[in-house]
Amino acid sequence: MPAREELPSTLRRSPKKAQETWIKAHDSAVESYGEGERAHRTAFAALKHSFEKVGDHWEAKKDGKGPSDAQARKSTPKAGRTAEGVDANASKQHLYDLARRLDVRGRSTMSKDQLVEAVRKANARATAKAR
Repeated sequence: MPAREELPSTLRRSPKKAQETWIKAHDSAVESYGEGERAHRTAFAALKHSFEKVGDHWEAKKDGKGPSDAQARKSTPKAGRTAEGVDANASKQHLYDLARRLDVRGRSTMSKDQLVEAVRKANARATAKAR
């Protein structure tokens, strides 16, 4: 099935460049690995090099390109825990600013890891609400 028809809802609300990145990576992964979860994981790993999830959509990274977490760093990501689109390698200030945009309570006293988790949860809530 062509990737454009499988485009996740968060990407449908995202910039065209994010959509094209995911589609291109997904189609390439389908050629290499076949249709399924592995192709989706690979497409998201590619997306996370240039984009981060903010609320219910994806935005271009402002702090530079690169993998957003340990899973996205792998050339062929395997199933496992991810930051779900949150750029865990970003600065604490960047994560704090995202938490402020997403109205995360208690953000001023959170560690970097806690901010990553709080932004991840806020993103999940925003995505669920948008569906």
